[in-house]
Amino acid sequence: MGNPIADLTKKEWCVWIGSLLIIIMSNFLSEGFDPLTLVAACIGVTSLIFAAKGNVWSQILMIIFSILYGIISWQFRYWGEMMTYLGMTMPMAVWSTITWIKNPSESGKEVEIQRLTKKHIFLLIVSGIAVTTLFYMILAALKTQNIVFSTISVTTSFFAASLTMLRSSYYAMGYAANDIVLIVLWVLASISNPRYLSVTIIFGIFFFYDIYGFISWKKRENDIKTPEQWELQSAE
Repeated sequence: MGNPIADLTKKEWCVWIGSLLIIIMSNFLSEGFDPLTLVAACIGVTSLIFAAKGNVWSQILMIIFSILYGIISWQFRYWGEMMTYLGMTMPMAVWSTITWIKNPSESGKEVEIQRLTKKHIFLLIVSGIAVTTLFYMILAALKTQNIVFSTISVTTSFFAASLTMLRSSYYAMGYAANDIVLIVLWVLASISNPRYLSVTIIFGIFFFYDIYGFISWKKRENDIKTPEQWELQSAE
């Protein structure tokens, strides 16, 4: 597992600290300061920068973030978000923690990347449709606010969490898509209550981190040699 902070580059340190400062300022300057939102945001940002490095501590922090974000969503009656993070993202983060620990890379500092197979893709599509349908019916029964975006958030969260568990570099694109949906959701929430404007800013920062995570994982994935490349190198 190691010390994830020690592996951060100078640029990553600057981005991380800068993000924390933006989060702190946006929370204190917004109407109705909420300590829970501030703590959740700081943990979330830290989780994402560790995820970009492929460190298992990101999943441990995601478990904590899911609990805090679930409480925040409950306060605004975003039942879909609450159920998604407490009932799906958090358990899958626990599962991801286990799979990431069991599958370290050769360096031992990061998780080994797994390439998706046709079977993975098929199961993701089928299960994604099932999850979306089930949650839509539940959200409709609960008369959830902004149900269309809430349902899309469930779908993108499912794919993001599943791809994280599968150790795919596309996990970050799943979370980036989810960030866009959440920005819309919390902008709508901010219209009713300005205190949630800081949450909107948080997911804007999350979007940046997820794009960075995808680039980082793809770069590492492209550096991985296939069995054929190893044989060719040995022959040379």
